[in-house]
Amino acid sequence: GGIIMAVKQLERQDWTKDGRKWIFYDYIKNLDGTRRKYKSKKFFTKPEALKAEREFLTTNTERADKDRNMTFKDLYTLFYAYKEDKVKFTTLKTYRDRQKFFKNLENVKLKDFNIEHFEKWKKEINSYGYTTNHKNHLFKFFKELLNYATKWYNFNFTATYNKMTNFTNPNEIPKEMLFFTYDEFKKFISVEDNILYKTMYETLYYCGLRRGELRGLTWNDIDFKNSYLSVNKNVVATRGDEDKSYMVTTPKTKSSVRNIPISKVLLDDLKELYRVSNNHYGFNNSWYVFGDTEPITNGKIRCRKNKNCELAEVKQIRIHDFRHSCASLLINSGATINVVAKYLGHTKIDETLNTYSHLFKNQMNEIINIIDNLN
Repeated sequence: GGIIMAVKQLERQDWTKDGRKWIFYDYIKNLDGTRRKYKSKKFFTKPEALKAEREFLTTNTERADKDRNMTFKDLYTLFYAYKEDKVKFTTLKTYRDRQKFFKNLENVKLKDFNIEHFEKWKKEINSYGYTTNHKNHLFKFFKELLNYATKWYNFNFTATYNKMTNFTNPNEIPKEMLFFTYDEFKKFISVEDNILYKTMYETLYYCGLRRGELRGLTWNDIDFKNSYLSVNKNVVATRGDEDKSYMVTTPKTKSSVRNIPISKVLLDDLKELYRVSNNHYGFNNSWYVFGDTEPITNGKIRCRKNKNCELAEVKQIRIHDFRHSCASLLINSGATINVVAKYLGHTKIDETLNTYSHLFKNQMNEIINIIDNLN
């Protein structure tokens, strides 16, 4: 029904070198009723082209029927399978975790999807008490699913898509970013007498590493001669934080691969830790700096931190907040945004600006001083 087919012989100049000269083309209906042209590859003989055309038709009609009844659950499954060999393990894990947010849409057919469905979904997400930021991550992901359906299965959501708006909450109080000032960090580190942990928290604070980057450091990554460390791996917990199971992946983004200079305090402690580690049986430079043949677990990093915060009587911050503390230290000491971005391994400086804009406010007043001094 409604498919115009044709097999034809091409003009001489369009034959392939080895003499393939027959093609078939046809107009296939999109799911929304519009049509698009399909042109086959080239064949040697007319019967060959006709046979291929028949196969194409059958599979296409079958597929079209299947696609026409595709539900959100089907879409999610297809999307996941497509992404499986294209994104990082951690990203896939996020996709798996997000499936639960689409439970209520599972049986909705894509061809029936409309703005009411979306508004209902939004209401549901709003009931969970997430931050606006987190909700908009889910919204962005929703759009990614629809875009996938558009690109690979020719659905057309334009009418609904244009009405979909993101989450806003003008009354939301932005969450305070927690970090240690230099004095707080000094207090925190003063209660730590174990060289492994002391060096570890110093590395987090002075180098601003992400947790997985810290866990991924091996002694091969430490250049004692030129005093820098090289970030080139990421260790990800595959099960719970306390669990020993992990996998080593590439860092978060291309820009995350970076060399970071090591300050003198940290360098001395790393040398000491190296000396201690060297005494362990079977030690070699491919051992993890914080660990042995295996990296230290997330649970250990966290427990020890909690204990130290109590002992030192400083506020509890997360491991990732050491990275914020590092950024804050750099910014307040007058480092430029470009340098901070490079140091933290951000891809674009707007990432740095968006995350740390409130810290740059202090530098605004300095501008007046600069101008005043000119006059």
